[in-house]
Amino acid sequence: MSRGMTGLKLYLNDLGILSAAGNDGKDMLARLLAGDRSGLIRTDKYSPGQPFYVGAVQGELPEIESKYGVYACRNNQLLLAALNQILPTVDGMIRCYGKARVGVVIGTSSSGVRNTELALAEIARGRPKPPQFHYKQQQFAGGADFLAHLLGVTGPAYAISTACSSSGRAFASARRLIALGLCDAVIVGGADSLCRFTVCGFDALESVSAGRCKPFGRHRDGINLAEAASLFVLSKDEGPVTLQGIGSSSDAYHFSAPDPAGNAVIAAMQMALTDAKIRPEQIDYVNLHGTATPLNDAMESKALHSVFGEAVAVSSSKGMTGHALGAAAALELGICWLLLTQDDQTGLLVPNINDDVIDSSLPALNYVSPGQVLGRPMRHCQSNSFAFGGNNISIIVSRT
Repeated sequence: MSRGMTGLKLYLNDLGILSAAGNDGKDMLARLLAGDRSGLIRTDKYSPGQPFYVGAVQGELPEIESKYGVYACRNNQLLLAALNQILPTVDGMIRCYGKARVGVVIGTSSSGVRNTELALAEIARGRPKPPQFHYKQQQFAGGADFLAHLLGVTGPAYAISTACSSSGRAFASARRLIALGLCDAVIVGGADSLCRFTVCGFDALESVSAGRCKPFGRHRDGINLAEAASLFVLSKDEGPVTLQGIGSSSDAYHFSAPDPAGNAVIAAMQMALTDAKIRPEQIDYVNLHGTATPLNDAMESKALHSVFGEAVAVSSSKGMTGHALGAAAALELGICWLLLTQDDQTGLLVPNINDDVIDSSLPALNYVSPGQVLGRPMRHCQSNSFAFGGNNISIIVSRT
């Protein structure tokens, strides 16, 4: 159900966010604008004997109270850290609308599977299963259940898992809940935490970079797996940013490789523009999916050029955050939210950092360089996320 069909105007009232690039929005934006790649660290914690660069959240995370012990995992700690940043806004929505009118929709691809890995490792050593382990820690919906129980809200609470588009799809679902009159406010976003399953799995696909990833670089060779959490409050109450348009598509071209023609990706971007009722030339900045794999970057640059030409400012923030899989769409939409709400009249832009030269064989695009500005306040941002199986999502957010 599109915004254009319903005339429904929804706002992103608040944002809680953390990633390898920072533990809150202010810290993250400063580091992204500076081109800081220090959050990508080399470790073999998730691939014993074979170190890779990963985007790890630094610092201590909040502990989960023992009464919620069945949900105690790093993934839910990331969600709790993000929630704590927006708790006053969430509490205000609950007071205003009541617990039954507030929903929770979370996108994830791995949830708390790291706990399962550790439990199985103990069993493999002939030891008992850890008493603190519970299957809810790895359930896709575990994060949504945890937040709902923690806050006492009784509106719809569930998860979406469509690989790297998961948390983008969560926004389409959250918008639908409000459009259908099932909720007045929705806590929406995503979280993914590092684990051996994803690092070794992507290595088996030969998709992990040997160094720090190089989005759209000539020598790009794969991704850096990462973790992050990003939570928004979505409602009809006027806020600083509008959820302007959403476009989705599926090409079903290949299990893991994108359709090189990019037709379904083009369709998703055009659908978002139509839904938002704005023209391509009105978009100020596009946060690219930009995984730094040879196939994705070739396809996306072709699709972007088809829709926007080479004028619009574009970049992949994954060169600094890494690829947070199911949380990536919400993380990168959060970066757009931060750009739109910054107190700056020059239109600061997130650079495309890859420590490489841009691949000249790709269609020409306006890749953001460090220090590059729009030259005016930013008005409209578009963010792309593409997933295994050709599951594509493109979202437009605008300054109110």
